[in-house]
Amino acid sequence: MGEVQIRPSNVADDKVVEVVVNRSEKLNALDTPLIANIAKSFRYLRQDDELRAVVLSGAGKAWVVGADIKEMATLDRHTAATFISHLHDAMLCIRDFPVPVIAKVHGFALGGGMELAAACDLRIASDDARFGMPEVHVGLPSVIEASLLPGLMGAGRAGRLMLTGELIDAKRAFEWGFVEEVVAPDCLDDAVNAVLKSICRAGPRAVRQQKRLLRQWEGMTRDAAAEASVAAFARAFHADEPKKLLSAFSRDKND
Repeated sequence: MGEVQIRPSNVADDKVVEVVVNRSEKLNALDTPLIANIAKSFRYLRQDDELRAVVLSGAGKAWVVGADIKEMATLDRHTAATFISHLHDAMLCIRDFPVPVIAKVHGFALGGGMELAAACDLRIASDDARFGMPEVHVGLPSVIEASLLPGLMGAGRAGRLMLTGELIDAKRAFEWGFVEEVVAPDCLDDAVNAVLKSICRAGPRAVRQQKRLLRQWEGMTRDAAAEASVAAFARAFHADEPKKLLSAFSRDKND
């Protein structure tokens, strides 16, 4: 039985948590109960106004090996729609989460696992990570958050993964723009913590506002996105965060 564990921690005296997908005996394959637990965990955490960031990781030898093959083999045209809609809903819980979610990837991130990483805001991988979209090899198209891949890595590279089902290593995933950083396995925690510290040094309201903007921009033209940004910039001054941080920045520059 898979579960999702929430491990609270503090980075630079700010609150962050690690959400661990734990069905390690099945390489964290996504079945219906595990998908529901992922969605439930992120819905619970979004109520915490003090939270600064979330790290999403996989227990054991893999990040997430994909959707559970045994369960998918039992689906028909009706239950298939329900299964994939629930998985999409869980990924939307991450995409719409109010603070940054960082994927800490090791081992296999395949199919739904690669899509789960794509749903996160940032992706940091160990050099033993392997990525791929092998659905065509089992007679299925890649769907839902696979639609994010062309924007992250380019249409040709995303198409190659989805049309061939081939796997790529972490180095190529970095070169293709899917992950932002690749490190040795024993450096993965430190690399993630360095990014967390940078996030926590920023204004908490500004980070939340930036996350909302990045999500909104996905469905906008460039002109519309710029126009929406004007209003967001003005709203930032409804609170005193910009004044405090601008003043502190000026003092630091003058010292």
